[in-house]
Amino acid sequence: MTISITDRALDQIESVASNEEVDLGETLLRVAVVPGGCSGLTYDLGWETTVKDDDEVEEHDGVPVVFDKKTRLYLDGSELDFTHGLNGDGFHFSNPQASRECACGESFGV
Repeated sequence: MTISITDRALDQIESVASNEEVDLGETLLRVAVVPGGCSGLTYDLGWETTVKDDDEVEEHDGVPVVFDKKTRLYLDGSELDFTHGLNGDGFHFSNPQASRECACGESFGV
């Protein structure tokens, strides 16, 4: 398994899906690593209805999650959590592949 997802994050994903009227039977959560941020790479979460040829799909307690191969390499061994903090509520990755992170934790480098 590429990533683990905490119960708090799964609960929040399901809550957001419900609020946005997203059917998790037909829609997947796309997790991606994209260029950006002060450390070079950022995490991106969004809804997806199609699976591309080079995608890999995992299911986490009924939540289908899709990654492209590059993202899978960057996130191998990571944990997705949802936290309440001084900077506000949000999803956060604990990524053992990251050699550096920006101060806010939203971007990283390898």
